[in-house]
Amino acid sequence: MSELRQILLSGAEQMDLSLKDQQTEQLLSYLELMTKWNKTYNLSAIRDPQLGVKKHLLDSLSILPYINNDPLLDVGAGAGLPGIVLAIMKPDLSVSVLDSIGKKCRFMQFVKTQLQLDNLSVINERVEVFKPQACFAQITSRAFAEVDKTLKLTQHLLCDNGRYLLMKGDHFSQEAMQGVLMTAHQINVPYVSDDRFLLEIQLG
Repeated sequence: MSELRQILLSGAEQMDLSLKDQQTEQLLSYLELMTKWNKTYNLSAIRDPQLGVKKHLLDSLSILPYINNDPLLDVGAGAGLPGIVLAIMKPDLSVSVLDSIGKKCRFMQFVKTQLQLDNLSVINERVEVFKPQACFAQITSRAFAEVDKTLKLTQHLLCDNGRYLLMKGDHFSQEAMQGVLMTAHQINVPYVSDDRFLLEIQLG
């Protein structure tokens, strides 16, 4: 068993997540593609594949228990985190990944084709001008913007009674926001010592 596979499977097990063989292969293939494209396109500051498993794959997998089967939008998706990981793990979930930078969207489209992710849609657009045909019940982001800015830019995309699932470190603002119901879930990511939180937010 390769070291990367071992770290991935061990980390998933520690989070009580079961990976099918195909999902394991897809996740590792995704990381391999990211590593290759990173040399030219600067998709991520993380260059070491082992660190990529921990801080990209396992970090994205950590929010899986909070994701339901309603249509999901990942804003400022960058290289596709967490959106592509969620699409791999939940093939029946409709996942849209949005980014304004063309090279990042070309990479995500390449991953979609290579891994045959029929449930994934790649959108090259600025979030504030994006006008989808239907709203999204779930909106997530990993490294997009401050919480209040994220809400301001994306409110027009969220369904009534929809929710935000925003991945943050320990630096997120805990200031009370008017009309917002927020729950901060502390997330433990194996092999990652940084504090991680998932902010579950519903608009009043």
